Amino acid sequence: MTHVPDVQTTGAGAPRTVSEVTTTLTVNGEQRTVSADPRVTLLDALRDRLGLTGTKKGCDQGACGACTVHVDGKRVLACLTLAAQCEGREVATIDGLGRDGEPHPLQKAFVDHDGFQCGYCTPGQIMSAVALLEEGRTRTDVEIREFMSGNLCRCGAYPNIVAAIRQVASEGGSDARL
Repeated sequence: MTHVPDVQTTGAGAPRTVSEVTTTLTVNGEQRTVSADPRVTLLDALRDRLGLTGTKKGCDQGACGACTVHVDGKRVLACLTLAAQCEGREVATIDGLGRDGEPHPLQKAFVDHDGFQCGYCTPGQIMSAVALLEEGRTRTDVEIREFMSGNLCRCGAYPNIVAAIRQVASEGGSDARL
């Protein structure tokens, strides 16, 4: 990380120094550089600095799961993760989920089972579901609901989401690559 000082003024007009941090991330297999205040979240870096708007900002407090991404293969809430913490780590977002121009099997299953209503929570739901498949936590509907419980859907598409996950799991979805 490289620190770049920047002088700004406070509300009272007194100058203060704010340092920007240059962070190199690998996002969806591509190395990207972000210069920002060290307090910038991964969510804001992805959306505002890198233009990857598939990841949604829901509650901005870690309660809804709309901003779920993978960091080094583990699901994390991007609104609670600092971009600088991801220096040199692999970040995967919904924007890079498909392969060769084709949607990921879970994206197809969400369409098949109407696993989205308004669609706002869908990117976070799908990213959590991909992790769930990779973790092998799809043996029962109860298990799926338990491990998806951090992802809220205000439209109530939960039965359809579970059906989509079950379909991909039954087709060997744990082998589906990000």
